[in-house]
Amino acid sequence: MTDHKWKRILLEVTGCFISALGMYNFAVAAQVPVTGIAGICTILYRLFGIPIGLCNLLLNIPIILFCYKTLGKTFFLRSLRCMLLFAFFSDYLLPLLPSYTGNRMLATICGGVISGVGDALIYMQNSSTGGMDFITMAIKSKYPHMPFGNLTFATALMVIVANGLVFRDVDSIIYGLILNFLAAYVINKMMFGFNASMLALIVTNHGKGCADIIDKTVDRGSTILKGYGGWRQDEKDVVMCACSNKQLYEVEKAIKQFDPDSFIVMLQSNEVHGEGFRRLELGKNEDKR
Repeated sequence: MTDHKWKRILLEVTGCFISALGMYNFAVAAQVPVTGIAGICTILYRLFGIPIGLCNLLLNIPIILFCYKTLGKTFFLRSLRCMLLFAFFSDYLLPLLPSYTGNRMLATICGGVISGVGDALIYMQNSSTGGMDFITMAIKSKYPHMPFGNLTFATALMVIVANGLVFRDVDSIIYGLILNFLAAYVINKMMFGFNASMLALIVTNHGKGCADIIDKTVDRGSTILKGYGGWRQDEKDVVMCACSNKQLYEVEKAIKQFDPDSFIVMLQSNEVHGEGFRRLELGKNEDKR
């Protein structure tokens, strides 16, 4: 087994443990509803004492069959591994650890953040713990432009409301919305925030010189566009460069020393795909080559 596969498995194990910790030792302990199939399992756990991990495995069978063709065998096998890990941690390991029984709002915040971190680690390996994750991954595969955290939040609403109705606890609906909003926010930030960057647009008369300065300063490529001044209609070079926040500061400083008359526009970029930037593909059927 290659180092890459061992790293992926290690991250899956870590993600499953963290996700189960946030759910079992914080959300379930504080009776705060969680998302998707896990949320249904917690309802059944509170009503009938059915183990969460085992219930999660059983309810996943029809969903797996429904989404198998779209997501492929490789994704299924990785997700099955994560489902088994999640079940083991939820039913056997985490009950041995202390659960947080203090302030319900603190439990909600901690549960949302911790679960979001764990889920993001799992999703970043193009895997899942099953349940609604299969459905959201299938949707993400069909519509890759849709924010993944938003999809996971949308699928949680029905279970959250059901939890409040079953246990006649209106407050739990509010806490559930807060928990799942935080989890979705953390998922988006971890999965796509690390791939975010800054975009510099430098209007100058010395495009080639600015491009050389950027290359020497931060080892980043750039693109020179041709522009015209709005007032004088004189020709201008517009140098476009994607870089990190730290690199942008170095670029700005170097460019201003080279060309004090240059005009620099700095923009926030949510994602950058290409050389020097990591691309994260979710729900991709790796069996189709």
